[in-house]
Amino acid sequence: MLPYNSLDEAAAALGRNLTFAETLWFNYSANKSDYLLYCHNILFLFLIFSIVPLPLVFAELLRSAGLDKCKIQPKVKLSFSEMVKCYKDVMRMFFLVVGPLQLLSYPSIKMIGIRTSLPLPSGWEIFLQLLVYFVVEDYTNYWIHRFLHGKWGYEKIHRVHHEYAAPIGFAAPYAHWAEILILGIPSFLGPAMVPGHMITFWSWIALRQIEAIETHSGYDFPWTPTKYIPFYGGADYHDYHHYVGEQSQSNFASVFTYCDFIYGTDKGYRYQKKLLGKLKEGLKSGGEQNGRSYFPIQDLKSD
Repeated sequence: MLPYNSLDEAAAALGRNLTFAETLWFNYSANKSDYLLYCHNILFLFLIFSIVPLPLVFAELLRSAGLDKCKIQPKVKLSFSEMVKCYKDVMRMFFLVVGPLQLLSYPSIKMIGIRTSLPLPSGWEIFLQLLVYFVVEDYTNYWIHRFLHGKWGYEKIHRVHHEYAAPIGFAAPYAHWAEILILGIPSFLGPAMVPGHMITFWSWIALRQIEAIETHSGYDFPWTPTKYIPFYGGADYHDYHHYVGEQSQSNFASVFTYCDFIYGTDKGYRYQKKLLGKLKEGLKSGGEQNGRSYFPIQDLKSD
């Protein structure tokens, strides 16, 4: 809760007039506790899990000629009932695990110094902090993901997430309850290292989940803005990991690809893309291709 009774009092404390964004923040948050503001995460996550995948649901149901060319595994088509079941499973885990975890983790947020006060951070400050959050989460998630592909980790926990060999947007948060808890650690490390404003924290939670939905979309849209982000994996990159499944020792990255490149865990994917390129060259006169499909090849294990 802001320690000011009016905009004039807030401006006097800052020694300047409030910006438009700061005025909006004051009007919205002045009478709300920090705990209530933090709990907005639950609403944001519910809306993101429920709304962001909907265009992908329509794309999967309609499968028009234009969109079908973007389907990564075009031979796989999920029914509406299958997608609804996935959403119900995600919501069940959301209310049983994700929501309570958000409610109980507030003391740790206060401890690391996530603030709700004025002034608001600048755009550059938000951008740089979000960049740190993504890099820290990505690196930590990479190693946890590799561990979960060990015999014990996969059989006991991670196999649930891989039930969708051809992932869909709703399946991004579809996982064993233990995996949800474990992967909450990488998401928390960045804000713990570089604590920022609650608005930055909201943005981080929202963007990370939107990215996960895009990565699990099952569609490689050529117009996706993320294609211009350096080292970004994207849907095609992560879809290969799901396609290979339990035996996969490739493409562990959650967002960026640099860890897979450095540690040699993108060999299977690069080999597959090389073979696919040769096939396309050999079929230039073979007529129009209806989408793309993966080679039924064994994933290459890293050294």
